[in-house]
Amino acid sequence: MKKILTVIGIALLSIQSYAQDFHLSQYDAAALNANPGMTGVFKGDYRIHGHFRTQWMAIATKPFTTGLIAFDANQGKWGWGIQAANFRAGTGAYNVISILPSAAIKLPFGEKKFSFFSIGAQAGVFQKSIKISALTFGDQYSPYGGGTFSNSTAEAFGDANQINLDVNLGIMYYYAKPGIRVNPFGGVSMYHVNRPTESFIEDDGNKLPFRYQGIAGARVVLTNKIAIIPKVLFQYQEQASELTFSALGQFYLESYDIFLLGGGTYRNKDAAILEFGVKYGQWTGRFSYDINTSTLNNATNGRGGSELSVTYIFNRPNPNPVPTCPKL
Repeated sequence: MKKILTVIGIALLSIQSYAQDFHLSQYDAAALNANPGMTGVFKGDYRIHGHFRTQWMAIATKPFTTGLIAFDANQGKWGWGIQAANFRAGTGAYNVISILPSAAIKLPFGEKKFSFFSIGAQAGVFQKSIKISALTFGDQYSPYGGGTFSNSTAEAFGDANQINLDVNLGIMYYYAKPGIRVNPFGGVSMYHVNRPTESFIEDDGNKLPFRYQGIAGARVVLTNKIAIIPKVLFQYQEQASELTFSALGQFYLESYDIFLLGGGTYRNKDAAILEFGVKYGQWTGRFSYDINTSTLNNATNGRGGSELSVTYIFNRPNPNPVPTCPKL
């Protein structure tokens, strides 16, 4: 019995350690994930976004991976969209799948209506599962043949699965006057407003904690070919917090009609992140790499996570000028 309780305790601690949401180094690229208020806030008609991240390959046989795909539409005053995400971690095949439809309304204000508040909401479902049968227990060890884990286990744990509702809210401010040098933006969002239950233990009562997030920055045009987007992000969830400082530069290469992208991010007490990318026509592709700066650096030798994102915006012909939307 003592052994069983110990194993249960270890399993619960492992599950609890994943309680915090996944994070992205290129959080600004995944607009619907960054803030529900960003739904439909872009220059164009439809936007498709794909995102993939992997981390801890240096120390884990099964690294953490995050995949995300999103679609949203700009319908004038209204925006709507949907995001699907998948997060996988560890030998126990801990897996989270979420599907979140979202909608937002853009409210102009000010004398010339170039300032906007965009208020958005997401409501959908997430499914969490863990494959206990993929784990290895001490009683499976056999000293024969050089030492293997070929024995069957006496531990009676079944695979676990749950589905829950999830609700997120967000509001963004942005200044959208075309042709000016500085377009500021900022926003706050709150996730898991309904506090869904996340424990695999029946009647445990463990609720998914709120996550609070704030983003602020500006797009600054330096010349007719160069712009820079400095920004800061802070988020907090239960005992975990994250603070990042970023700057992404854009350089227009006239001879090829493309924008070269490059910059860096510092995630406080965790990682330095290098990033580069290309914007060509309606396509934007970005790649980033996390260099670990935390105490885990001793095990990873600086190797953190790699991340790739691709965005395509579809435009229908429109003779009317469109206000500048925020580029996080």
